[in-house]
Amino acid sequence: MLTFDTLTFQNARVVLEQGCAAIRAGETEIDLSAIQAADSSAVAVLLAWQRIARKQGTPLAYLNIPAGLQSLADVYGVDSLLGCSPADLQHH
Repeated sequence: MLTFDTLTFQNARVVLEQGCAAIRAGETEIDLSAIQAADSSAVAVLLAWQRIARKQGTPLAYLNIPAGLQSLADVYGVDSLLGCSPADLQHH
């Protein structure tokens, strides 16, 4: 399972590549509960993963989306593209 605690500009490319490989290998769920720090790069990575999954015809679900990341998706108006909903939020 793909796990990372930070998804920011500094590591976005590496995390993007890891996620793409996981999706191509059949991963259909990505647990985001370990994320402690995220910036707008995280939203871009999640959108890219969704595009890859759609190209493959594979559903992709994000689990345990941290509130900060949910807020970023809301601000950019892409929460529905990511499949985010209040029920997906991680409660701290």
